[in-house]
Amino acid sequence: MIENVLWVAVAFMLACSLISKKRRIGKLLGAIGWGIFSLHWFYQPMHFIQIEDYVNVLLVIVVGIICLILAYNMFKEYRDLKPMSGQSVDVTYMATVATALASLFYFPFAQMDSLNVWIISLVTDNVFWTLQILGQPAEMAAWNKISLNGYHVEIILACTAIESIALFIGLIASVNAPLKKLVSAFLVSVPIIYTLNIIRDVFVIIAYAYQWFGPNSFDIAHHTIAKIGSGLALFGIAYIVMRILPELVDLIEGIWKMVAEYIHSIYEKVSGND
Repeated sequence: MIENVLWVAVAFMLACSLISKKRRIGKLLGAIGWGIFSLHWFYQPMHFIQIEDYVNVLLVIVVGIICLILAYNMFKEYRDLKPMSGQSVDVTYMATVATALASLFYFPFAQMDSLNVWIISLVTDNVFWTLQILGQPAEMAAWNKISLNGYHVEIILACTAIESIALFIGLIASVNAPLKKLVSAFLVSVPIIYTLNIIRDVFVIIAYAYQWFGPNSFDIAHHTIAKIGSGLALFGIAYIVMRILPELVDLIEGIWKMVAEYIHSIYEKVSGND
């Protein structure tokens, strides 16, 4: 059910992306798409609560709220017949294009068994090869499972960094810039993200196999250290990409301004200052 909702949201966003941003109907389609997209994110906390990944619980709730804010602003732009004032770029349209393109890249891997198995197998083979290079006596317990020192780790889709890769592809492709800049932004993001993810997976497997952090080694290595490391790495990569494509700075600042204005308006109403 939730997968169908997801594809409906992407379809509305893609329709918005294909329509000129000067046409009013595009804003309405985008608003509907973001509203439906928020349902997907608000459904995710249940999964992360079950696996006790509370960082992602908070993250997906925040993303869901941002989706609703974007939906509200796109509907307001549709109603007012013009973009939000003070924007150097059409933030809502650009965000919709980036999300539609990222979704078109990511969701086939999540929904199609052939692509899902291919990307997981590729990452598993690369992780296994890296462990061998490091002299670790790892064994392939299954097509997507690696065994080391009697401990087994299963590689799943979330271990492939496909979400982050899709995000950067969507952002880069949404920018109207010379091809040379787009290629440069791609090369300093996607290949590096993939490589760093292999290193992350290797670290988690070794830390778990040798119980570096005691009985909770997997949780500490995977949910804490690796997650913090991944966040810092993505922040650094995003900084470099934004230096190459400054239009992305306008996009992020625009979204931040929308969220800040929405929070401020709620505060004013609650405090009675409105």
